[in-house]
Amino acid sequence: MASVITADVSDFAAALPDGGKLAGLDVGTKTIGLAICDGGWHFAGPAETVRRTKFTQDLLSLRKFIDSQSIVGLVIGLPLNMDGTDSPRTQSVRAFARNASALDLPTLLWDERWSTQAVERAMIDADVSRAKRAEKVDALAAAHILQGAIDALANLQRPQ
Repeated sequence: MASVITADVSDFAAALPDGGKLAGLDVGTKTIGLAICDGGWHFAGPAETVRRTKFTQDLLSLRKFIDSQSIVGLVIGLPLNMDGTDSPRTQSVRAFARNASALDLPTLLWDERWSTQAVERAMIDADVSRAKRAEKVDALAAAHILQGAIDALANLQRPQ
């Protein structure tokens, strides 16, 4: 498998095998929200939240998750500014993606603007307590990010 890091869904699709589970990552300063989708790239759901420590330990946690779920590609949320430009946080996530290339998986950097806010709003509408929201928001944001990417992949595969 190629260790391609791209923001282009076509390049990502070209680097992937036909089918297989993808993982979504919402990389924060304290946690990494993880999500997974089915092998046909139809539905994404939250998986778990990993507490961040040192990158080597974070990488071991990710490798364990990837191996246990037979993941074939990563979708990492890219926190762009509202005008689409990079911020210090964006640069940090890009560096995380470069370092995660050691996992040797195709990686898509996916615009995550509004993902956490959308998930928070949905949980508030569902009357989820503040404590439960804090516990689940990162994995749910990762699922939101991953769902957007697999929807884009599905659009690529439709006959023209």
